Amino acid sequence: MNETLQLFNLCGKRALITGSGRGIGLALARGLAGAGAAVVINDRNEQKASAVAARLRDEGFSADIAVFDVTNPAQVTDAVDAYEERAGAIDILVNNAGIQRRAALENFTATDWNDLLRVNLDGAFHVSQAVARHMLARGRGKIINICSVQGELARPGIAPYAATKGAIRMLTKGMCAEWAGRGIQANALAPGYFATDLNRALVDDPAFSDWLCKRTPAGRWGRVEELCGAAVFLASPASDFVNGQTLFVDGGLTSVV
Repeated sequence: MNETLQLFNLCGKRALITGSGRGIGLALARGLAGAGAAVVINDRNEQKASAVAARLRDEGFSADIAVFDVTNPAQVTDAVDAYEERAGAIDILVNNAGIQRRAALENFTATDWNDLLRVNLDGAFHVSQAVARHMLARGRGKIINICSVQGELARPGIAPYAATKGAIRMLTKGMCAEWAGRGIQANALAPGYFATDLNRALVDDPAFSDWLCKRTPAGRWGRVEELCGAAVFLASPASDFVNGQTLFVDGGLTSVV
């Protein structure tokens, strides 16, 4: 392997991807594994996580599991500490766990608002804090926070979701401010519109899909595997001087009016 390609090699690294039982999280796990990383599948459900990890191992990848709920800080800390003691260093963290709620802002319930904050924002904070303590002790680590074009652009019906993703962008900058000088690179990966279970209602809406394809310069929905190259870059030595940034993978959506 030549010197340039070696910069993207993740062999010998271990990556924990939260909420990786399906969708974007699973695609990112598969992409990082394809670049050589040993991946750690996270879900609240042990049976589900185990099934996903077994599937990845059948595909020839190295895969393990870490079972915890990102919204439970004590559970997160205990699980991360136990995993590091049992299996070794978590070199790469991908904060992917997230949920969506849709409603007009004036009708948005306090329960849905709090659920979004707990999973999308609090979860990233809790897991980053638990993993970063170990990274800081080693003087190295990569954190990738999954953001969204909604961290930059708003649309009706999802204002609270957009607020959580805007907060993730600023949390990423804060991680850079706190930890860059201590060996951690923290960046955000912001997908555009990708066909996943999370936005199935939009995928199945012909009017919305027509609007999106006209609005996006690439003229189509994204495919989840198209996020993997950006994730490998942010997880690899190729990004060692990249910190606090948000990388949009959106078919050009945020670049045009």
